[in-house]
Amino acid sequence: QVRLVESGGESVQAGGSLRLSCEVSGDIGSPNCVAWFRQSTVKEREGLARISSDDYIRYADSVKGRFVVFRAAEENRIHLQISRLTPEDTGIYYCAAARDRCWSWETRYYPHWGQGTQVTVSS
Repeated sequence: QVRLVESGGESVQAGGSLRLSCEVSGDIGSPNCVAWFRQSTVKEREGLARISSDDYIRYADSVKGRFVVFRAAEENRIHLQISRLTPEDTGIYYCAAARDRCWSWETRYYPHWGQGTQVTVSS
């Protein structure tokens, strides 16, 4: 059974940085894709970054240059490093996984989801 657990969310000041982690357990299958999403009170759940099992990476245009997704294989974790945080980054951050190639931002494409971790950015 695939299980995803996010961590690292906290309350921070604008301009700061955060590293979120998604611990993956169970066998997603191969190839696979792990993606980070964000849901806020003013936006629907949106895709931010995704990484395939062969390390193909894609970012949403809105986060390019500030978000970095990377794998810590020895820890079975996918990290999301966020820099230059703004209040607009506030929301619940989810990681999601799918057994397929990384080609979609559609939430319905991902059958496995974590419970989310809250990020709050104050100005």
